[in-house]
Amino acid sequence: MATDRNVAPVIIKRKKVIVAGGHHGGAWKVAYADFVTAMMAFFMLMWLLNATTEKQRKGIADYFSPTAPISRLSSGSDGMFMGDSVFAADVLPRMGVGASSLQNTTNDGSPKAEENAQEIAFKEVQDVLLGIGGESMLDDQWLRHVVTRVTDEGLVLEFFDTEGDPLFTNGANPTALTRSIAYAVREASKLLSNEIAIEGHVAKAPIVQIEDPAWDWSADRAFVFSELLIGFEFEEDRVRRLTAYGDREPIVENLMSARNNRIELIFLRH
Repeated sequence: MATDRNVAPVIIKRKKVIVAGGHHGGAWKVAYADFVTAMMAFFMLMWLLNATTEKQRKGIADYFSPTAPISRLSSGSDGMFMGDSVFAADVLPRMGVGASSLQNTTNDGSPKAEENAQEIAFKEVQDVLLGIGGESMLDDQWLRHVVTRVTDEGLVLEFFDTEGDPLFTNGANPTALTRSIAYAVREASKLLSNEIAIEGHVAKAPIVQIEDPAWDWSADRAFVFSELLIGFEFEEDRVRRLTAYGDREPIVENLMSARNNRIELIFLRH
């Protein structure tokens, strides 16, 4: 049979049809969940920055630091509240601060090493007293009365009146606040062996008086504060000097401001 060579061959094309909208495994849900979590963390961070004080923010930061103690292993003391003192020699090393027979600081005896060791010791007292690591020897309300600084003379702890909340009444009668501060200072002083100096300062009297009480009050207050420390078993021979400044060294421009009523305790450099 003859074949017709002019007939076009039949070509069959096979197409693979892909149906859209199939299952994607839910990856978008995971990404969305991560986004929501990140946004929640961001807004929580912004809220914390707005709602907390500088001291509280430092406490939060130290809480998440792997090198900082999360909580004190001991609390109270063998004095006012019973229990182990947080300054006891066997407690401080476990907290990660301080030095004792269980944890000694290195000091080769050189003047530079002595100075560095002194600065470290001063900072430890500040951290413990003011709660830089998240806890404090003093209640948050009382911390409004406390300022610390390191000077060429030593570590200065300044305790001052606020409006309506004085450290002393009727001249030199200590309030409960002053007694609590003295107790906290006594506990913090266990970190150091330095001698101390106590200075009394008062605000200028609002009215002119025949006999200005400023000198007597500043002297009496310095003496009373030293007596409070000694009453809490602070070593009497560590008290180097008591000084009365009257109203001659105000800390603020308003001479009659309650802020000028203050006690300055100095841990003197060795």
